[in-house]
Amino acid sequence: MKILCVSDQIDPLIYNQNAGKIFPDIDMILCAGDLPMDYIDFIVSIFNKPTYFIFGNHNLNEFHFYHINRAVPLAARMEQQSHGAVYAGFRVIRDKALSFINPDTGKTTPLLIAGASGSRRYNNGLNQYTEFQMKRRLIKMVPALLWNKVRYGRYLDILLTHASPRHIHDEEDPCHVGFACFNWFIKKFKPRYLIHGHIHLYDIRTERVTKSGNTTIVNAYAHWLLNFPLIEA
Repeated sequence: MKILCVSDQIDPLIYNQNAGKIFPDIDMILCAGDLPMDYIDFIVSIFNKPTYFIFGNHNLNEFHFYHINRAVPLAARMEQQSHGAVYAGFRVIRDKALSFINPDTGKTTPLLIAGASGSRRYNNGLNQYTEFQMKRRLIKMVPALLWNKVRYGRYLDILLTHASPRHIHDEEDPCHVGFACFNWFIKKFKPRYLIHGHIHLYDIRTERVTKSGNTTIVNAYAHWLLNFPLIEA
């Protein structure tokens, strides 16, 4: 399964009519935040593959469709406003359309995805959270993760976040400090991958793939190709 991961930057290699030829055989796309919704719409149109997205701390014009208008059911809001992509923020998703053979069991299984939008609180802006607030949102997903463990023998395959875990790819300024609760999450629930954005890369020597326990953490800035369950640049 070939996964295209994108975040934070409109990449000219993707934002053109030949993107399907530049990136052939893509099976799904993961959008890790801070991307305009019309860019995500373009990606869906060009690749016509399952696409999941979360919000970061910028490009939040449509954030309220998913987090404030409680009078409209979440499923209806996502269907109306997702531009063909599925919002994964603070949800656990079992995608049977992206089923694969689990190398540990040899059985066919759906892809298990969860997402966490937002960054650390630094100026009280929209979609910013304290450490406590983010951990509380992660804890709300625990029942669904436990069901995954019972039904499929594992909690999760991919955690899609905007911010990075603390001390992994993060920075020390208030905006870009990572969440310690992400470290707790990957230690407890052992996703194969954590895909994040938020940390811009200005030097090609900067580390963007790091192993932590059973989880491989990938900075998806601009774009990154993931061969599930192997990684390649």
